[in-house]
Amino acid sequence: MPGQLFFTKGSLKTAPIFCCLFFISIFSCKQKQAPTASEPPEENRFTKVVLTEGMDEPMMMSFLNDGRILIVERKGTLKVFNTKTNEIKLITTIPVNIKYTSKEGVSSEAEEGLMGIIADPKFAVNHWIYLYYSDPDIPKYVVARWELLGDSLYSSTKKVILEIPTQRETCCHTGGGMAFDKDGNLYLAVGNNTANPESGTASYDERPGRSSWDDQRGSGNTNDLRGKILRIRPAENGSYTIPEGNLFHKGTSKTRPEIYIMGDRNPWRVSIDSRTGWLYWGEVGPDASVDSVFGSRGYDEFNQAREAGFFGWPYFIGDNRPYVKYNYADSTYGEKFNPEHPVNNSPNNSGLRELPPAHKAFIWYPYGVSDSFPLVGSSGRSAVGGPIFHKTDFANADRVWPEYFEDKWIITDFMRGWIMAVTMNKSGDYQSMEQILPKENFSSVIDMRFGPEGDLYMLEYGSAWFRGNANSALIRIEYNAGNRKPSVEASADKIAGSIPFQVALSSNGTLDYDKYDQGALKFEWDISSSNGYHKTFTEPNPKLVLDQAGTYQAKLIVTDTKGEKNSKTLELKAGNDPPKVNINILKGNRTFFFPNQPLQYAIEISDKEDGTLANGKVRPEEVAVNFDYIPDGFDPIEIAQHHRAADAKTGFEAGLYLMNASDCKTCHLPDKNSVGPSFLNIAGKYKSDPIAVSRLAAKVIQGGGGVWGEHAMSAHPKISQPEAETIVKYILSMGQKQISLPVIPLSGTYTPKIPKGENGKGGYLLRAAYSDKGNGAVGSLSSEYLLPLRNPGLIPERADMQEHTQLLTTPSVSFSMLGDHSFLGYNNIDLGGIRQIEFWAQATPNEGDAGGIIEIHLDAPDGKLIGQTEMIFSKAFDFESMMKKLGGGAEQAAAANKKKGGNKKASNQQKEFDFSLLRKLMATKAMAPISAEEGMHKVFFVFRNPKAELNQPLMQMVEIQFQNTIPEIAVK
Repeated sequence: MPGQLFFTKGSLKTAPIFCCLFFISIFSCKQKQAPTASEPPEENRFTKVVLTEGMDEPMMMSFLNDGRILIVERKGTLKVFNTKTNEIKLITTIPVNIKYTSKEGVSSEAEEGLMGIIADPKFAVNHWIYLYYSDPDIPKYVVARWELLGDSLYSSTKKVILEIPTQRETCCHTGGGMAFDKDGNLYLAVGNNTANPESGTASYDERPGRSSWDDQRGSGNTNDLRGKILRIRPAENGSYTIPEGNLFHKGTSKTRPEIYIMGDRNPWRVSIDSRTGWLYWGEVGPDASVDSVFGSRGYDEFNQAREAGFFGWPYFIGDNRPYVKYNYADSTYGEKFNPEHPVNNSPNNSGLRELPPAHKAFIWYPYGVSDSFPLVGSSGRSAVGGPIFHKTDFANADRVWPEYFEDKWIITDFMRGWIMAVTMNKSGDYQSMEQILPKENFSSVIDMRFGPEGDLYMLEYGSAWFRGNANSALIRIEYNAGNRKPSVEASADKIAGSIPFQVALSSNGTLDYDKYDQGALKFEWDISSSNGYHKTFTEPNPKLVLDQAGTYQAKLIVTDTKGEKNSKTLELKAGNDPPKVNINILKGNRTFFFPNQPLQYAIEISDKEDGTLANGKVRPEEVAVNFDYIPDGFDPIEIAQHHRAADAKTGFEAGLYLMNASDCKTCHLPDKNSVGPSFLNIAGKYKSDPIAVSRLAAKVIQGGGGVWGEHAMSAHPKISQPEAETIVKYILSMGQKQISLPVIPLSGTYTPKIPKGENGKGGYLLRAAYSDKGNGAVGSLSSEYLLPLRNPGLIPERADMQEHTQLLTTPSVSFSMLGDHSFLGYNNIDLGGIRQIEFWAQATPNEGDAGGIIEIHLDAPDGKLIGQTEMIFSKAFDFESMMKKLGGGAEQAAAANKKKGGNKKASNQQKEFDFSLLRKLMATKAMAPISAEEGMHKVFFVFRNPKAELNQPLMQMVEIQFQNTIPEIAVK
């Protein structure tokens, strides 16, 4: 299986900031490429079609020539999906091993099972299929051939082609990718079958009895088939021959002639370029998130081999970054390995001592942002190789991807969820990459290839490891070169109400991307219910009255001029009015959270059938009320927009939201073990640990392993320390008895406070929810009201509206306003009680900043002027003095960290503290008192300097602070 891997941020030097920013801006301009001759296709020409869902650990697929797709699942099941009938069927179950058993007799889930499948190139004639699996009884991998006739696999036809002895005492890596070339040669990817060291690098444990922890006995061994890509030519009688051009000639002492590529860790999904015959594959790398005394940090790779060769593992990674040999016997370190002359001196090596020179990876990327391939992003990584597209491979296909992708390699990442098209130059070297369908979401793609008709198929493994997942799926990405189906949107002014239920249906948002269909679509609404009601409308936005109680299906069918149809369905409920819920702020601000300043509020509930709070028909105990602090790093508005209604008695948890927004559930489930322990088990283990929150939060960010088994915890460097602590607090709370929280009354005064340990930069979310009592044929309906209160300190680059701005993120964040009348705008701002706005801005001649004033306007950039700052002048500053200030701040923070027992890792993170502090030290504070205003408004900050040149930077914005009091220092 692909490994689970994540990253940490690298450190940044702060001294040459202005020079760096200047040259980076120049460099980024030079990097812009001229438009290509063939423009990329419109994204809306692609359609993601889900063919089947809910499989049990799907691993690999293979296409037959009659419209069927064979799919293997890890626990041994072989299934067939028929693309003509859209039916999936179980063919048989192959007995396989799925467990490791240590020397101590401890059993654990194995990355073994039924891992690979491929149909013979001449399947239409010989009906042969090849399976790669772990033998159920003997520790070995097996490649065997069967005959598949119809949907039946005949055991009497089984022929074992190849066997690979293995160990089963420790995890990991089985491989399993298979491919045929045009000459009938079968390529097989075999994992290293070696333990992962705690260092997260390569493994060189040469102590007696520890060969399973020595990668040199597999990947670095010319006489072992593990950690390799093999190439053989299957024969009709079940044997095989060795094709010319493998890495070692047949008969060469201490070598295996089957080896085509050696030096692999976990090669994942091999493909052959049908035009060049070159081999491509994904390689899952080790866990280390930083360089260390052991050598390089970990990288995943995408590799290209034009001929047989050695690709470095376990001595090199990425572009031949070397490791250092660690001696487990005496805890000493050797020299770095030499990629030109790699030598395997391990006592576990049965092959040649001197190895071929190491090939560099084609594409390599760490947990962190890649300097060489920044488009791949950051965080978890697990490279999955894919196909190389040639339109001539689908000469008779009715539907095929466009020529734009000709000669491109399509790749994906199991963890990150993107699909990339990699472009090579005429020599076959890497040129560029671009993301395909960036708006689509793909769930752990484990296999990807083009089908016979030219569509791209993807096998999605799903969320949790070592178990069946409801969101596992076989999907197809179809390209439509001709007429496109309408994109349908259906809505209603209300979806429930008492009878007679009057509802206005709307097709607003429905569109067709083909110009000839615009304005010519046909609409049909089909309304039906189990109570016997059925009626159709041919207008796009009809109104109707429903007199009978019940649930109705309102289906909108849209047809274009070519007869293509698409539809969407709404559910309407007649006979029960949904309750109305409101949180009314009587005194206080409805946009911002000000700590320790009371809010006077009243919650209002009314329901047509149940009554209201005011008349006592709705009881206070039936209303759920939660006022929760939202930690720094969250936008409470975003949470409110995406929050799914909780149970009426369940408090809203920021930790749950953050965890759902991350990839935690890929490896963990609430109450069952997956690839990692359940949240309940984690809570139980650390329930009495007083420093568990900070320690586990650091592990979430940095990654690690060795506590719960051999699968490493992935690093998540983009998660801040407060966010990680919020997640950990939520997980640990699962093991605690639910404490009865104080009941928040439905009206009164509430004083929001900053919880202990928080930095005060968060916000608040006020929530009230009520479920009514239902009404006859229509059951209970629920409504909730969410009032987000954001922090009054706003981050300028996240403004809702921007005009003439520039954001640079390397080496630090720099957000500039360009030219006279540039502006930032924010929606839904309550100015009630706001006295002034504080701006932190920087204008320096080093950056060519012109300076200027900041005007505050209501509702439009040229709307009512309610305040402005004094002139912010462009001026140089004493860089050396500022750096001394910064150093002092860093020293104080380091001393505080040491006092708390901080470690070396925490000290490294101090560099980020220095950098953020630097940005604030460079800024100037400008105040703008404003006239008293009431109500909700759009607020615009307009930057003025009529003397500035077009697009000349006026200033860099750091922070905007709304204040409901004027500090004494400002009054003076």
